[in-house]
Amino acid sequence: MSDDHRPAPSEEEVHLFVERMAMAFADVGFPRMAGRVLFTVMSADGPLTAAEIAERLGVSAAAVSGAVRYLTQFSMLIREPVKGSRRDRYRMPDNPWYEATITKTGLYKNFIDIASGGVEALHGRTTAAGERVAEMRDFFLFVQEEIDALGARWRARRAATGHGDRAD
Repeated sequence: MSDDHRPAPSEEEVHLFVERMAMAFADVGFPRMAGRVLFTVMSADGPLTAAEIAERLGVSAAAVSGAVRYLTQFSMLIREPVKGSRRDRYRMPDNPWYEATITKTGLYKNFIDIASGGVEALHGRTTAAGERVAEMRDFFLFVQEEIDALGARWRARRAATGHGDRAD
């Protein structure tokens, strides 16, 4: 069936999807408004301005502004200028989950670096405290290695399913 003959999505069903996903993400610590904005943009067929996002959510432009700033910092939204306007549009990157989880692992490097300094300050593994901090550092090293391997497997899977040719 061609796209021209598909029924339009139900606004109520899309709204429920957006709100349920935002609540699920909020339950694990993701800011709720950022979740609402993220899934509103995800459920749109094209880029949206902040005003369009605010209208779809029934919230103020200020609430959307903070959320898009948060989401662009984590590469979960891309900001593009609207030609001939002072407005910006927001869209999802082609592979936001990869961007947010695999490429933003500087967090672990920071933990590893700080923990390594802590191990030195605590005289290595010769003390109970040094052992605990070394164990934490080793865990984050392990997580970093696993994330790198997971990223390689994800790229291979995307390529095998015909999605690897798109730019991330």
